[in-house]
Parts: sequence; C-alpha cells; structure tokens
Amino acid sequence: MAAFSTFLLFLFLLGTLTSLAFSSDQENKKTFIVQVHHQTKPSVFPTHRHWYQSSLASISNTASVIHTYDTVFHGFSAKLSPSEAQKLQALSHVITLVPEQVRQLHTTRSPQFLGLTTADRTGLLHETDFGSDLVIGVIDTGIWPERQSFNGRDLGPVPAKWKGQCIAGKDFPATSCNRKLIGARYFSGGYEATIGKMNETTEFRSARDSDGHGTHTASIAAGRYVSPASTLGYAKGVAAGMAPKARLAVYKVCWNGGCYDSDILAAFDSAVADGVDVVSLSVGGVVVPYHLDVIAIGAFGAASAGVFVSSSAGNGGPGGLTVTNVAPWVTTVGAGTIDRDFPANVKLGNGKIVPGISIYGGPGLTPGRMYPIVYAGIGQFGGGGGGGGDGYSSSLCLDGSLDPKTVKGKIVVCDRGINSRAAKGEEVKKNGGVGMILANGVFDGEGLVADCHVLPATAVGANAGDEIRNYIGNSRSPATATIVFKGTRLGVRPAPVVASFSARGPNPVSPEILKPDVIAPGLNILAAWPDHVGPSGVPSDGRRTEFNILSGTSMACPHVSGLAALLKAAHPDWSPAAIRSALMTTAYTVDNKGDPMLDESTGNVSSVFDYGAGHVHPVKAMNPGLVYDISPSDYVNFLCNSNYTTNSIHVITRKSADCSGAKRAGHSGNLNYPSLSAVFQQYGKKRMSTHFIRTVTNVGDPNSVYKVTIKPPGGMVVTVKPDTLTFRKMGQKLNFLVRVQTRAVKLSAGGSSVKSGSIVWSDGKHTVTSPLVVTMQQPLD
Repeated sequence: MAAFSTFLLFLFLLGTLTSLAFSSDQENKKTFIVQVHHQTKPSVFPTHRHWYQSSLASISNTASVIHTYDTVFHGFSAKLSPSEAQKLQALSHVITLVPEQVRQLHTTRSPQFLGLTTADRTGLLHETDFGSDLVIGVIDTGIWPERQSFNGRDLGPVPAKWKGQCIAGKDFPATSCNRKLIGARYFSGGYEATIGKMNETTEFRSARDSDGHGTHTASIAAGRYVSPASTLGYAKGVAAGMAPKARLAVYKVCWNGGCYDSDILAAFDSAVADGVDVVSLSVGGVVVPYHLDVIAIGAFGAASAGVFVSSSAGNGGPGGLTVTNVAPWVTTVGAGTIDRDFPANVKLGNGKIVPGISIYGGPGLTPGRMYPIVYAGIGQFGGGGGGGGDGYSSSLCLDGSLDPKTVKGKIVVCDRGINSRAAKGEEVKKNGGVGMILANGVFDGEGLVADCHVLPATAVGANAGDEIRNYIGNSRSPATATIVFKGTRLGVRPAPVVASFSARGPNPVSPEILKPDVIAPGLNILAAWPDHVGPSGVPSDGRRTEFNILSGTSMACPHVSGLAALLKAAHPDWSPAAIRSALMTTAYTVDNKGDPMLDESTGNVSSVFDYGAGHVHPVKAMNPGLVYDISPSDYVNFLCNSNYTTNSIHVITRKSADCSGAKRAGHSGNLNYPSLSAVFQQYGKKRMSTHFIRTVTNVGDPNSVYKVTIKPPGGMVVTVKPDTLTFRKMGQKLNFLVRVQTRAVKLSAGGSSVKSGSIVWSDGKHTVTSPLVVTMQQPLD
C-alpha cells in the first residue's frame, strides 16, 4: 500500500512538474517573424492569414498570427513559446524565425541652408514641380493631419499609381487624408503582443500622432510652405519641407513602449505595395547581422522594388562604432548643424559670461538681477522624495531627487544624462527653483541641443559646466548667476559642424562599407508639431505650438528622404543606389568659412567616420555627372563575399542565392559603392595591398572625358587604372580599378590606425568625389 501511495505521489509530482513546465513555456512566449517559402500557400485558403493560422495550428493550440507579409517579405509574425518556435522551425516550408527586437526613435531654415530657394526658376524645386508626383512613406509615430504643413490646397489629383488607403481609427476619420496626405495606416499588433493592450487614454488607436516625432519628420520631408512659422517666438520665418508638393503616406509603428520589428516589417510591406517612391525611417536599435535585422530585410525588399530607403544613423555619438541602420542598400544619414542658433548665456557673479543655448519663451528672469546658484551634485541635496543620498541622483536632477529647501528661489545646475533634458527642468521647477543650467558631461563634449524648457534654462558644454561648478564650489561669497536669452541668431559660422550626438562609424557589421553615408541638417530643426503635446514633451507642459524645434539624426533623415523624392522626380529612371550615389559624390566636407568641417563635440576637424561622404548638396546632386549604380544581384554577391550562408541570404533577398559567381566580384569591398573602405589586419606583414573595382554610369553629357585626381591617405600608394574615362553616350558604363598599397605601422595589440583620402573624377564641369578610408588593425594575439 505504501508503495502504491508513493507511486501516486510520483504521478502527482510528475503531472505538477509537466504543468509547471508547460506554464513556464507559455509564459516565456516571444514574438518571432517567420519566413516561409513562396510556393507553399495552398489555394484552398482565401487569405494568407487563414493559411498561416492553419500552419500554426499544427504545432500549437494557443499561437495566433499577428501580421502577414507578402511584398518585401513572405511570411507572418506570431507569439511563440520556445518549444513552439522549435517545432515551427522544423517544418519543411519554414525558412527561418527571426526574434523580434524593439527599436527606439532617433530623436525652417534648412531649405535655404541647402540652397533650395523658390526664387531660382531653374533650380531643383521648380525643375521637379516641388516633387508633386512622388510619394514619401514615413514610418514613425503617425501624424497630426490638421497642421497647415499637410494641407492639400492647389495640389493635383492623387497620382494614378497610388494603391494605398486612409485607414480610419481613433480620432482619425478617413476624411483626415487629402491630396497631400494620401495614405495613413497604423500597426500595433507586435507592440500589443508584447506589452498588452494599449492604454487608449494616452495613445490613439489610429495614425494620429500622440508623440510629435512623426509629425515633425513628415513635415521636414514634405511639409507645405507655411508662414509665419516659429516656436515660442524663435526661428521666425517660412517653414517648408524638402519636397513641398510631394505626397505623404504615414505608417504608424511607434508607440509609448517603442517600435516593434513585426510592426515595422508590416509597414514596409504595406508601403511598397501601396506604391511609395521613398521610405523615411527615423528609427533604430541594436546592430545585428542583416539576416536578423528586420529593418535591413524590409529595406532590401523595398530597394529591390525601386523604393529609396533613408534611415537615421542614430544618436549614439560622439563615440565610434555607434552607427545603426548600416545595410548597404539603406542610405544612412548623420546630423549636422545649420547656420542658426539660439544663444542663452550664463552670467556668473564673478563677471564671467559662459555661452549657452536655449529656446525658452515664457516669463524670464528679472533683467539685471543675480540669483543664488547651486549645483545639485553637492551632498546636501539627497532629500526630497527619497532620492540620491549620495548626490548622484540629485546631480542629474532625477524625479524626486531635489530638496525644495535647497533649491527654492535658486538657479540649479543639473548634469546631463539618464532622464530627458526637459524633465530635469520640470524637477527643478516643481521644487521651487527659478532656473536651470544643464551641463554636459565629458562624453557629451561641447555639443549643445536647444530645448523648449518649462522654466528659464540653458544648456552649456562640458568645459563651461566645469567652470560653473568650480565657481560654485570655490566662491568665497555666495555664488550667483543669471541667464540672458538672446533670441534667434542667423549666419552662424562655422556651419555645418558635425553634431555631437550624431552616431559615428566605422560600420560595426560591414567595415568595408563606410557609414554613415552622408550628413544633413539635424540640430535645432523647426517643423510641424501636434496640438496636444507641449513643446518640451514633458506631460505637465500645457503650452501649445504649431511648430517645434527638435534635434537628432531623426531630423536629418527626412531631409534626405525629401531630397531623394526631388531627385527621383528629376530622374525617374534612377535606381535608389543611383540617387544615393548622386547625394554622396556631390557632398562637401568644408564649412561656410571654407575650412574643413569640425566635430561639435571636440571643436577639432571631423573625419569620414563622422560624416561619410560629407554634407548633402542637393543642387549639385541633381546633375552629378557620373553615378555608381548597384543592382540586387550585386548586393547578393556582396553578401556571399561577406560570408553569409545561402540560407541567411535567402532570408534577406527572398531568393535562393548562388554564390558560385560571387568570387569573380573579388571581395565584399568590391560592391559598387560610391565610397571605398579597406581594412588591413597586419599579422606581422610588412607590406599589404588590396584593390577595388568600380563601374560608373554616365548621366551627364553624352560626349565627355573624365580625368582622375588621387588624394592618397597619408603614407600610402594609390593608383587608378585607367586614369581617363571617355564616354560617347548617356547611360554608358565604364570600369576602373583602384589599387591601394601600404606598409605596416607600429600599433599596440588591438590598436588601429585610420587614414583617409579621395578619388575624384572630373570632366571640367562635374566633380565626382569618392572618399577612400584605410584602417590598419593590429590583432590582439
């Protein structure tokens, strides 16, 4: 009997353990994007969803389809447990499962700064009718459709090729669309599968923008002319996007909890099927191999369909290896400054004037009055709200970290980091502070971003922050200060400067492909803003403004998206690679003083890893002379030579890859890219060499002769054969070979040395410039 009881207990425990294992397996569900073979859909099912659902049913009773994909990708997304994912992967028609990632947003004067003037009757805007037949798809946080930047007045009919829809939703009737905003969709399935049902009191279940980012980026790409425009009285003038008559289609994928891959892929799939000409994506995340990167996969499908994809490089600068969205079929955009800023200087009690920057439009500090100034990082602050006894939280002015007794009536110095810049000011204000000085840390350097603060506040660089903190700590009498707001300043020199936050190369996935490709205006950019979001972005900000001034590579990306639409309008036969080539080979690397472009974070000369080919010059890009074109099969050869497996290449390209001919293309650096990047591993070798093969297509004058000028990287020998290219007709293609020879340099283990130069082709009328960067690396062993 005892043995039988033991047996029953064993069965009970086994059942409990099995139940717990099943429960745990179900609780560990994650979203996967599943790729299947094209030919597998049976004809008995009327829709993809039904067929995929039946496919899932064979391995699970609980899994359901989130999205189906059939344009840039063939498959579906679903939330699966580890065991369900394993079973699905074993099915013969399943190619791969890609685990979902969450991405984050890369958060009026730029047309003039870029030379796009309406007065020039022969310029890019007039030549292309301001981009009126082109459609830009913006994958972002949605749009505030009532803004004047998106009005449809005086625009022609919606282009006949357009197949998209205006999907109605919460506070977004189908009538929100017009001849300007011709399409709107939203995708939240992936987001809700992970975080649960959205809170519809704070988010719109529609394409309406509850954040502001999407409205801002859409109007930079294609906003109509609006006058007068300003933010809290700053940056007054005419607001306009790059392609003011281009049509907009918005695809909302970003929500309060981020932007989920399965939703982003659904947006790419819809945008290409709808008929967009350009995709603008100011979103990024971790860098992974291309077959695991849904943005890279979606962008490849788009580029193969002739759609130009522009994406932000990320805001991880000024450190190296921070660039994101690095696939060679994506145009990766970093950020530069324009010739406008918003000075707000700190005057210290010792008479020193410290430069700062701000967009504050409320009641100011009393003119001529000096206020007590304190630094939140000095020990006595750990108090109010239970934060930061060690002074660390209070130094950052985190929520609940400041003691009202210490800050009331004072200007508070807060260190940059952790929470948003505007949120620091909110913390100071609610504890009775009268003003804030936001000081950069060492890593931020001297790069300054203007914000619409909720109290009188300014931002200062790292050196200025040290000076102010030293003054507070060493002043014999009570330290005092005030902030003097100077409004808007135009004609700033030098400009452009590479923005401190702009993400930098080298490319962490493919070092042979220089990224970012170009930079464009991304610091303190004025553009449209929703009606129910305060300009600072903090919840307590009750101010309302039609335009807001933001900074980020998010703002740089839509500049290039709009310019790509103009170039596509001027040259309908150009591929996405040809458009990128025109932007890259005509870019410039000097500022408005005629000096080499500087790096905002250090004040030193910037490098190719900061700006790629340089700052975009749209007027020259319209007539580049020669372009470096790339076909989808060229990208396949690149992937083969980058040691991707045929299965991984299939995931990206949706086609079976044949790598047998790829070796004829040489190596991955032989992709016909407008920039050239060589990486040498020294391994004790004294001499090293490599070569690049490139093909240029004549898009300039039928009969033209181009001669090469070589600016070799320091200490290297670079030869180009032939050194003259003679074209007889438009569209003609000619090849040339670049050989780079170098000697080993002294490096410590794991160290590297980077030098750059250029290859320049010119016919006397056109100048076609390709950066050449050579990296020498000393292995660790």
